[in-house]
Amino acid sequence: MPNVKIFVDETLFPDRRKPLIGALESVRSMLCRELRVETAACQFAVVPVIAMADLPRANVELQILSRPERTREVLLGVCGHLRDMLESATQVSVAVRASALQAESYVVLR
Repeated sequence: MPNVKIFVDETLFPDRRKPLIGALESVRSMLCRELRVETAACQFAVVPVIAMADLPRANVELQILSRPERTREVLLGVCGHLRDMLESATQVSVAVRASALQAESYVVLR
């Protein structure tokens, strides 16, 4: 279950909205392939925010369920791909943060 939140500086968002929307399907495909999940398990949000001038203008928070095969090295690779894809779409430096959730404490209602 990749839960992806993409935060983009509100001043950048109007010009980069279409490229971001265009990148989402490829990002989802990569996450599903690399994390071995179905597309229905994905959750995406793209949110314009007020970003501080001395920090990255785009940030990504990725939450996934912990699994033995999702090692630190695998997650670093996924985060690197994610950063590259979103830097291409936004044309700015992107920071990516990932956290693993424990299945025992994770609840979802649909």
